[in-house]
Amino acid sequence: MIRLLFFLLFPILLFSQTNQNSNGLEVDFLRGNVQPHAADLLQLAGHPEAIMLSFSKQTNGNQEWHKAYNYPDFGGYFLYQDFKNSFLGKNYAIGAHYNFYFFKRNFHFKIAQGIAYTTNPYDKIDNSKNKAFGTKFMGNVNLGLYFKKENIIDNFGLHAGLLFTHYSNGRFKSPNSGINTLLFNVGVNYNFDDKNKRTVDSTLVKTKITEPIKYNFVFRTGLNESSVIGSGQHPFYHIGFYADKRINRKSALQLGSEIFLTQSFKDYIKYRSVAFQEFYTDPNTDYKRIGVFVGHELIINKISLIAQVGHYVYDPLKNEISIYDRIGMNYHITSKIFTSFTLKTHLFLAEAIEFGVGIRL
Repeated sequence: MIRLLFFLLFPILLFSQTNQNSNGLEVDFLRGNVQPHAADLLQLAGHPEAIMLSFSKQTNGNQEWHKAYNYPDFGGYFLYQDFKNSFLGKNYAIGAHYNFYFFKRNFHFKIAQGIAYTTNPYDKIDNSKNKAFGTKFMGNVNLGLYFKKENIIDNFGLHAGLLFTHYSNGRFKSPNSGINTLLFNVGVNYNFDDKNKRTVDSTLVKTKITEPIKYNFVFRTGLNESSVIGSGQHPFYHIGFYADKRINRKSALQLGSEIFLTQSFKDYIKYRSVAFQEFYTDPNTDYKRIGVFVGHELIINKISLIAQVGHYVYDPLKNEISIYDRIGMNYHITSKIFTSFTLKTHLFLAEAIEFGVGIRL
């Protein structure tokens, strides 16, 4: 988990050292509803309350990507969430975020990703109804849309909007239904400087970005467990090959295929062959799956955000629906080598938190 946190926060720490941008602080107060996405989660419904602290570096235009994205903010966050439910308890999350502005900077969209700790995970004896959190540590993803006014009174401003939060351990350990919440937010923002002075590089020449089709090989791995509680963690190996075509400064489109070698499926196939006689499964069923996918990569700087949707063209076990999706981020070490941190799911049900390395040629 320490390595995961470092992976998430390293770009933020690096940018903080190299850029002389102004700083800002946001304090958010939130209340909303749990959004049950499965029947066995109805007992977890409630009206959670939360507090979010966000520290941001406000970009000033001394790098090309600042202006390209309308001078976004980036930094770290801390989220405390009380689910007001005895089974779920409380969560604490830390991670990194971006704020992207539009409509004359009156609105901003927040993307935040980190790790979370829960006070009340699943326990077979003491907390068997919590099918959402199978481990104390999980991944946390937050998406927010806010109306924001800065410097209303001196350096203080106000903002309000909606925040969607998601917690899941990526089925590192079962159970792992995960929890989604939709929260209404009001908050206070403060700028440490009187005014963020943006210095646009006047020597920058706007050029049209054109690239030929690039070919990518990516290897993703990690640990996960089958849906059978207590069956144990096993490694998985996801090997993908895809082509991408950059269509402008911010976007690249992807098309590819991948093979999924999920070792936990081997034991699960044996289990299903004897445990569910009414749905007989041949113990010799192939555990491998092959998928094809399309995707989009949002290129910011060395960091890019990816979203992919795929379909299994070979899946003898048919343990999940035939459609899968993946969201996450790439960090481009060089123009040809990148690392990735992604979450693979089937709609709202997570299958794996993936750590990857890739080559782009």
